[in-house]
Amino acid sequence: MRHSTIIYLLASTAFLAQPAFADEVTADAAATADAESGDIVVFGQGETRQVQQVDAKQIQILTPGSSPIRAIEKLPSVNIQASDPFGNYEWSTRVTIRSFSQDKLGFNLDGLPLGDMSYGNYNGLHVSRAISSENISSTRVAQGAGAIDTQATNNLGGTVEYFSMDPLDHFAVDSSLTYGSNETMRAFARINVGSVDGFRGYVSYGFGTTDKYKGDGRQKQHIVNAKGVMPVGDGQIEGWFSYSDRREQDYQDMSLDMLARLGYDFDNVSDNYALAVQLADIANNIDANKDGKSDITGFAPTNPAAGTTFPGKITSLDDAYYDAAGLRKDTLASLGYKTPIGEDANVAIKGYYHRNTGMGLWGTPYTQSPTGAPISVRTTEYDIQRYGVFGSADFKLGFNSIKLGGWYEHNDFNQARRFYALASRTDPGFSFQDYPKNPFATQWDFDFTTETVQYFVQDTIELDRLKIDLGWKGYKVTNEADAIVKGVFPEGRFKTEDWFQPSVGAVYSIDDHAEVFAGFAQATRAFPSVNGSIWGTTQAGFDAIKDTIKPESSNTYELGFRYKTSRFNGVLGAYYVDFKNRLLAVSSGPGIQGNPSVLQNVGSVRSIGIEAAGDLKLTDTLGIYASYTYTDATYRDDVFDRAGTLVAAIQGSTVVDTPKHMARGEVNYDDGGLFARVAVNYMSKRFFTYTNDLRLAGDGLGYVPGRAIVDATLGYRLNENIEVQLNASNLFDKRYVGTIGSNGYGNIGDNQTLLVAAPQQVFGTVKVKF
Repeated sequence: MRHSTIIYLLASTAFLAQPAFADEVTADAAATADAESGDIVVFGQGETRQVQQVDAKQIQILTPGSSPIRAIEKLPSVNIQASDPFGNYEWSTRVTIRSFSQDKLGFNLDGLPLGDMSYGNYNGLHVSRAISSENISSTRVAQGAGAIDTQATNNLGGTVEYFSMDPLDHFAVDSSLTYGSNETMRAFARINVGSVDGFRGYVSYGFGTTDKYKGDGRQKQHIVNAKGVMPVGDGQIEGWFSYSDRREQDYQDMSLDMLARLGYDFDNVSDNYALAVQLADIANNIDANKDGKSDITGFAPTNPAAGTTFPGKITSLDDAYYDAAGLRKDTLASLGYKTPIGEDANVAIKGYYHRNTGMGLWGTPYTQSPTGAPISVRTTEYDIQRYGVFGSADFKLGFNSIKLGGWYEHNDFNQARRFYALASRTDPGFSFQDYPKNPFATQWDFDFTTETVQYFVQDTIELDRLKIDLGWKGYKVTNEADAIVKGVFPEGRFKTEDWFQPSVGAVYSIDDHAEVFAGFAQATRAFPSVNGSIWGTTQAGFDAIKDTIKPESSNTYELGFRYKTSRFNGVLGAYYVDFKNRLLAVSSGPGIQGNPSVLQNVGSVRSIGIEAAGDLKLTDTLGIYASYTYTDATYRDDVFDRAGTLVAAIQGSTVVDTPKHMARGEVNYDDGGLFARVAVNYMSKRFFTYTNDLRLAGDGLGYVPGRAIVDATLGYRLNENIEVQLNASNLFDKRYVGTIGSNGYGNIGDNQTLLVAAPQQVFGTVKVKF
């Protein structure tokens, strides 16, 4: 059945070697230079770590309204999964980099921490709710642990940075209108005002709606962005505002058995309330031990006439739910100031505020409504109010460029589980596009308070052809949990502290075209303030581990070679990652004795990989891009409970959701009028069980097969003001599993944790600007 997956994360800033004041200027300049040169990807020339950047031109060639996250899936080691063609459907969207799952990656927008962009994010929001893709100037990925100057306390793996476009210095209007498969409609408009020496700013509005490609329901969003820049002396003040209202009805989570038995087009039954009630009645009637209560739901029969046999190929109550949805409202605002001080120093400071209210809804047949309906609406409710400030100063001392900075955040997060009644057995009286009111029961309700303090010190040394980066960061994160509904989960305080996380890197220029780089980074992940992690147990379970459990940490080693000419731009790299103190909730003893599951350290993971990518311009109008990744990521220890009993024999198994091979290829054409792109995305099989099921007779229950997907774009610029564009996703209509792990991962066997990818989708867009 559906459970809200709750994870967490970071944010990030700019190039290691750049001063604070130059961060956003550098990002915009790099994007502009990339657009002018025609490079598909900038491979981080001059950087002491593996890093790539994708500019606005590459984002805009995607289907309008696509998540900016879609633009980075072509990069080495980046595994993007989604069951919709846009990458916006948050229950399905996943990012994995070098075998690190999304909760161990960092995301930010102009330095603002987005958290881990997960479905149940406790300290951030998905980038699709923070900014429209049309307003992004560039996106940068660091596949390693990322820069030490990022606002993050969990970036064991890579970091993803988004940069908003700067306002223009004149009046301009950009607009687009998209229509396509499944009654998809999207409209976007941006108005820009400004002068060369004074205020510059823009405001934009985007609206998108699409019917689900199977089943019944819609996914829609309203989003407003605004940015303003005002020169003040030698510096400038910059402000950002965004508001998003996103509502998405869900697809049914599937298993391999369900796919074989029910087919890829099977979904929940949100368009058939009578069938949903019938399925719940049947489950209530199944009483093999004759105790008067259902063996499945625990309820007494309410409609014996419904019988005990499920209709058609449905064999379980969990095969088909009535409906489910995710509702999110976000307000994000920031105000910053940056200025040079003399010729060799800069300072920057930025404050921000984020407010989120949201719900994950599920029509559950496992709790009945007081009205007599055998189904109720179960919610997991989220309320975030956080504010913070980060800043930095940099200056030069001889051949040393020194940068110092810090970050503070206060986060009040409330999370609750409530139940709401449906109107009757014949009329639900409720739409899953709306926020329910007046709960009849609250299972748990918690307030979490998190205080984060972080600092960093960094020195960049430039010696002729050699550049060296040295530095470290440190932080203290204090978590406090206060129960509003007492006795369900623990209360208390917990602290994660690591004041020294070192990072060192070097890049050596062989000549004007070639360079080698190498680096090392150590990172520690703070425990999150969510109903899970250390808090997902009893008070006794929490008290038993709070003084002894260790935070997860990683050591990342990188080595690589870059080469760039006017026609070719490429990188070849290798890495080794030692991931220590992996955390997992494990039962502390026999469940019949009432022993709780508690979080514990269960060993380590080793990842070794090779990353290669290249961009070749065959002519001034025709180009080819390709990337390949090999990843060998394995669990190094079996899992035992606290009593020493073997729980899962996973030593040597491949890490879940980590394909060994990923390859991406793209052919692109642009003569200034006509433009086109055809892209292929391949990944090998992905495991969704920790043991990979290799120890089971029959082998193969624990993975989904590899797939190759083709997308295409065709467009024409009628003149400098009007452009038409046609996008096709999954061009050859391949049926495959898009997302794995939607309901987590099991040790062995099949699991209802798969989401089917969208079939072929086609969209047409008209863009007008003046």
